[in-house]
Amino acid sequence: MRPENQSSVSEFLLLGLPIRPGQQGVFFSLFLGMYLTTVLGNLLIILLIRLDSRLHTPMYFFLSHLAFSDISLSSVTVPKMLMNMQTRRLSISYMGCISQLYFFIFFADLDNFLLAVMAYDRYVAICHPLHYTTIMREGRCTLLVAGSWILSCVHDLLHTLLLVPLSFCTDITITHLFCELTVLLKLSCSDISLNELVVFTAGGVLFLLPFGTVFGSYIRIGTIILRVPSTKRLLRAFSTCGSHLFVVSLYYGTTAAVYFFSSSWDSKHIIASVLYAIVTPMLNPFIYSLRNRDIKQALAMFAKRINFIRRQTQNPPDTVRSAVRYVS
Repeated sequence: MRPENQSSVSEFLLLGLPIRPGQQGVFFSLFLGMYLTTVLGNLLIILLIRLDSRLHTPMYFFLSHLAFSDISLSSVTVPKMLMNMQTRRLSISYMGCISQLYFFIFFADLDNFLLAVMAYDRYVAICHPLHYTTIMREGRCTLLVAGSWILSCVHDLLHTLLLVPLSFCTDITITHLFCELTVLLKLSCSDISLNELVVFTAGGVLFLLPFGTVFGSYIRIGTIILRVPSTKRLLRAFSTCGSHLFVVSLYYGTTAAVYFFSSSWDSKHIIASVLYAIVTPMLNPFIYSLRNRDIKQALAMFAKRINFIRRQTQNPPDTVRSAVRYVS
């Protein structure tokens, strides 16, 4: 029997995590801590890159955009989930759901494209070191980032415009952490064949193209390194690509777990979704700071600046003290 059609929907019920009432406080504190860590960690990465001239290179230019995208990706989903935990209200307005879907697809796509651009940057740095500054010049880096933003915008705008005309059934329960496209399509009573076609074609192409770039770049890097193998070259390549390779593995691994290897809303799907939407953006600053000498040095210099300013505030110079005594 076909579900009853309801063309105008004012809100959806967002189930979120299946948490017992007695555990709400624990999980609220946990996810609040993870969200604050994500925001502060990625903001620190952006601040260090802006302040330290040694980090004004293509790799860190791309990393700053990735950090901003990670902050935004978490901010799209986590605050609403925390508010629902605190108020114990599961509703989300129709416009709120569509907006959440739009920005989630946008920043998830942007992460995907930026990881591909960073892989290409590492490929040029290792395989064409003498031509690196010529190939990765400022204009080309800006063009690569701008292209990532534009393609992400076009892709998620296409899905959103195709979703808005659909009518929804009386069952408006979203069995997910956030408003996710495939879940919303299942709730629709309209013909979604065009939507599904766009999901599989445009979504597949825009996913496989960056993934192919990442995969091809690292295949090429591995081929170059193994052509004349040496411990020094291996260590240099690992120090150059290790952080990015770990982030790529985490991103694509959790993405595959959510969208390819999980067909129902079970505990595995929940864990994979939390890893993909919340944990991965939180870990990126730690991965790049703990395994990156330049970031460590910039962080040490930033801490020295803070300590110097604090000491200057607590103990003003003698000239300032003399001026204060003279005025008094």
